[in-house]
Amino acid sequence: MDRSVLITGGTGGLGAAVVTAFTTAGWRVVAPVRPGTAGRLPAPPEPTDTAGAIEPVEADLAAPDDVAAAVATAAAVPDAPLRAVINLVGGYAAAGLVHETPVEDFEAMLRVNLRPTYLVTAAALPHLVAAGGGSVVCVSSRAALAPFPGAAGYVTAKAAVLAFANAVAAEYKGQGVRCNTVLPSVIDTAANRTAMPGADASRWVTPDEIARVILFLAGDDSAPTSGATIPVYGRA
Repeated sequence: MDRSVLITGGTGGLGAAVVTAFTTAGWRVVAPVRPGTAGRLPAPPEPTDTAGAIEPVEADLAAPDDVAAAVATAAAVPDAPLRAVINLVGGYAAAGLVHETPVEDFEAMLRVNLRPTYLVTAAALPHLVAAGGGSVVCVSSRAALAPFPGAAGYVTAKAAVLAFANAVAAEYKGQGVRCNTVLPSVIDTAANRTAMPGADASRWVTPDEIARVILFLAGDDSAPTSGATIPVYGRA
């Protein structure tokens, strides 16, 4: 392992696929988790000359001090400098039309989707710069570009994630740090199948498909790419 990646949301439906993709590709993965949930991370790969490793670290990603500690852990191995940050943490809630949505519910979507992305990225940027550059990947949603009724807080929060990522791309391009955003449609997870039992899940994008795109964006083969908004819609 000659490089490290910090992956938030590693215990989720998408996160497990992303963690597996990076460890299989030989990365040292540092995964912030809520206390007591490290066991929900995917199993590490079988030890080989090219396999990566998973290091869970307990953290509340809404708390700046916890975020700073998690990022410090990710950047703590000189032989495997922090070269990528993958922001997967987020959440969805439908609250009705705008005039029916309490401002507290609206703001909750910003706290869940935007605050961790901001805190983690801001804490990691000095380490990425010090390592000679790297990649930040954020997860927004197709809803940021094509809103649907009943989820204004979620739509706004995911649009804010996209705007923030583009700001990072603009501010740090001269320091070798890239920032790109993937926009999934409906992800084929167990939770979404349960929530939408009548939907045609065969048209949804799978976690493994998104994970391969994110791995590409974190690696050297995507070095010319920054500030990109990449749809990962499947056939939905």
